[in-house]
Amino acid sequence: MAEQTKRPTKKILRALAGEVLPTPPIWMMRQAGRYLPEYRATRAEAGDFLSLCYNSDLAAEVTLQPIRRYGFDAAILFADILLVPQALGADLWFVTGEGPRLSTITSQADFDALKPADAIHDKLSPIYETVRLLTRELPPETALIGFAGAPWTVATYMIAGRGTPDQGPAHALKDENRPLFEALLDRITEATIQYLSQQIEAGAECVKLFDSWAGSLKGEDFDRYATASAKRIIAELKSRHPGIPVIAFPREAGDKYIGFHAATGADCVALDDSVTPEWAAANVQKDGCVQGNLASSHMVTGGQNLIDETRRIVQAFSKGPHIFNLGHGITPDADPANVQLMIDTVRGG
Repeated sequence: MAEQTKRPTKKILRALAGEVLPTPPIWMMRQAGRYLPEYRATRAEAGDFLSLCYNSDLAAEVTLQPIRRYGFDAAILFADILLVPQALGADLWFVTGEGPRLSTITSQADFDALKPADAIHDKLSPIYETVRLLTRELPPETALIGFAGAPWTVATYMIAGRGTPDQGPAHALKDENRPLFEALLDRITEATIQYLSQQIEAGAECVKLFDSWAGSLKGEDFDRYATASAKRIIAELKSRHPGIPVIAFPREAGDKYIGFHAATGADCVALDDSVTPEWAAANVQKDGCVQGNLASSHMVTGGQNLIDETRRIVQAFSKGPHIFNLGHGITPDADPANVQLMIDTVRGG
């Protein structure tokens, strides 16, 4: 069983343990991705996106590429949040220029055709092998982050069969057939616990739960399907793997960021860029480590605005534990030189 030591030495793990560091550790969502020419070359070698995810050697290679180029303090496993629905039996494919497509779960018969949560590991075994490769190949100072999608976000794709601007199909199923909707969330939750637990067993030193569409849940629905789901996953992971740190990212949660540490047991709450760092320092960081929250558009535009905003964020969060990151994933049109400028600004002042 992979367990964290009481006094971690890697900077990310120190911040996750609540330490206030003179320079915040830094990594970047989607740091292995299409903005890098070396990634595009490796993806072409793999043939397509899913083949890249399931080829352990190539997935490890693209995970390592931004570490070699930039020296980030953490690597994040290269995979995709929709591998879990595929492992549960959903059909998954990607349409060039449009994104993922899945067979839909909209009826009891669709749900009944899914596999049980403990049947996912044969399909996902290459992902665990990628983690094992990375534990051997990463520099000793670089932490390895595993991840999964949060149940609500994964469910929105499984119900609609694709990404949607307002998650309307998932909201409709929630309102029209609550028992089916909750059964699906339970299955995803169980599978996510299994999946992340296996990543930890393989060597992930912390894990992140991406709830990309949490912001479309309001009021009690947020509490029930974003907060409670995260709490259940985190509690089970910490029961199985004492000391494992967990980062939770309920994107666009707004005021619901307040108290999310305590409500879920997360060691760190990741922030999108719709909240200011000053607000988040006063209202969220007081409860524990925060991660974020530079707008990813700065990776495209660069310049003095990038430098100024990076310094603002570092300063705003300087009195508490902080991991520097973007407020969302880096985009394919980003300039790699701007990533280096950001890192130099964080580390050099």
